[in-house]
Amino acid sequence: MVIKNVALETVCGVTSTLPVNDKIEVAFAGKSNVGKSSLINALMNRKALARTSAQPGKTQTINFYNINNAMYLVDLPGYGYAKVAQSEKEKWGRMIERYLQKSQMLKAVFLLIDIRHDPSANDKLMYDWILYNGYEPIIIATKLDKIKRSQVQKQVKAVREGLGMKGGTVIPFSAETKQGRDEIWEMIDAWIAEAGAEQPGASQR
Repeated sequence: MVIKNVALETVCGVTSTLPVNDKIEVAFAGKSNVGKSSLINALMNRKALARTSAQPGKTQTINFYNINNAMYLVDLPGYGYAKVAQSEKEKWGRMIERYLQKSQMLKAVFLLIDIRHDPSANDKLMYDWILYNGYEPIIIATKLDKIKRSQVQKQVKAVREGLGMKGGTVIPFSAETKQGRDEIWEMIDAWIAEAGAEQPGASQR
């Protein structure tokens, strides 16, 4: 996809009403310091659209980015490292669950895992939770540029085993080199095309 227009269209907090969108949505989840903002900026060819921070846990809302008026990229709150009360984390959890269960246009959930480390207990919990809510997470193994090329397959295997994956996709990704970016967009473009083909009258266009 050639990115022409990007806008942060909707920001949802714990008490917000989720938007009813008529375009496909793809969601991104991940631990607070896994590089989610860097990934989103790299996907959109923007330097600072999603705010990156040295302080984990900055994303405390569900953010809907309208891309080319063709789809929504949905940034879910980070988990694991935010220095907030347990009650607040539980509110975020309920907010994410509400979104996963109620969105009519959500096509896929990407789960970000740091390729350098075995998945944490929180990563495994999130993976299983996404499965429970009816989606098979697509794993993006971030920070690829931080390891040697010879280590990649070993670390991908560790990610698969740590999450208990029986199948599914793992995409090694680097926000620095943009490796993996095209693969992610190919998947998203296919869902956009599929959604267009399903619309009434699409075959006549």
